[in-house]
Amino acid sequence: MSIDTSNIQEKICRLKHTVNKNYPNIMERFNEIEARVSEDIRTIESSKKKGKSVIPEIMFSDIVKNKVDYKAIKSVRRHGTVLVRNVFPLEKSEEWFHQLDQYLDQNGYFEQDDPGLDNYFSDLKAEKPQICAVYWSKPQVQARQSTEMSQTKSFLNRIWNYKKNSTIHFDPDRECTYADRIRMRQPGDTSLGLSPHVDGGSVERWLGENYQHVYRSLFKGKLQDYNPFNGEFRTEVEGIDSPAVCRAFRTWQGWTALTTQGPEDGTLQLIPTILSIAYVMLRPFMQDVPEEILCGAVEGRAQAITEEWHSLLLRGLVSIPNVEPGDTVWWHSDVVHAVEHEHKGKDISSVMYIGSAPLCERNMSYLERQKQTFLEGRSSPDFAPEDFEKNYPDRSTMEDLNELGMKQMGFSAWN
Repeated sequence: MSIDTSNIQEKICRLKHTVNKNYPNIMERFNEIEARVSEDIRTIESSKKKGKSVIPEIMFSDIVKNKVDYKAIKSVRRHGTVLVRNVFPLEKSEEWFHQLDQYLDQNGYFEQDDPGLDNYFSDLKAEKPQICAVYWSKPQVQARQSTEMSQTKSFLNRIWNYKKNSTIHFDPDRECTYADRIRMRQPGDTSLGLSPHVDGGSVERWLGENYQHVYRSLFKGKLQDYNPFNGEFRTEVEGIDSPAVCRAFRTWQGWTALTTQGPEDGTLQLIPTILSIAYVMLRPFMQDVPEEILCGAVEGRAQAITEEWHSLLLRGLVSIPNVEPGDTVWWHSDVVHAVEHEHKGKDISSVMYIGSAPLCERNMSYLERQKQTFLEGRSSPDFAPEDFEKNYPDRSTMEDLNELGMKQMGFSAWN
């Protein structure tokens, strides 16, 4: 269900009136959240000064051997992000990079006319990202349907509370493919930056009924009860129709490195505290905010994190540590992220965007829309209909799907 955007400012004013009436101590609640967030931000700043990173790191081999300790998982839950190292062998990852480079070159990708990109990020300060809009290359399909990726996602999904009593919100061990794009960023490039933002919508976080359930404890002043990894209501949140708003449910956004990259290589930036969204949610109710404003929220766009409203959070924006081909980076769907404005490195910075969309009714419905785009070589349903791959003779077909891939794509049933 899509949220009605008519009279949006009136709806915002009415929401604020209701919240202030029902929860008169909201200023105290915000101050409590601000204190907790400030503690996390100071930790991030201190680590950065020492040349260290607070972003947790886990070896894929430890996931396979079930050797990841509780301390590491607790750190992932606190920071809302994690680096999983060595998910794929170096040689395999480098081979995928060269295959993708060849795929783009031989099919004349960069010579094609762009039929029009989405404007999801048009309100953000940095320029629109120019990510390669291919979804069905053989390396992408192979990585998505690999055992290594499946094991990694299963581990990460189990950090969530995926069931309550007899109600299962999603299956942590079964995945629905959410086909996304790739990045091939050239050295010296200044066109791919993204200002800090949160995906998953903006104004709907306040106006959507199920989103209100997700964040209900924040408004009730029960920060101790707020669990950002609670899957309840998450799979049923309402959105606003937009060409690039994610219609699937993702526990984690993520990408797989195909080249060596790190700070100043035009790479990913994060504000690694899971409580940042709590700060964002209560910020509009403070006295310095105009009644009709939701602090960086514009319908049909990403939730912008700005100096005007979120200066505390922006102090914690850091680039991810150095990664090697085969490493993966994951961040909670509520975590603030950005992309460095300039690639100051010497080599191409390349990744495959592969997040986690576990099996649930919402994601199964998405698969029904996505299957036909795969068969026809069109752009994935959530993205602008550029359809570059329709005439690529070497794109993936049904013959390239293994047994796991058939299930993840919705072409065969899970047992």
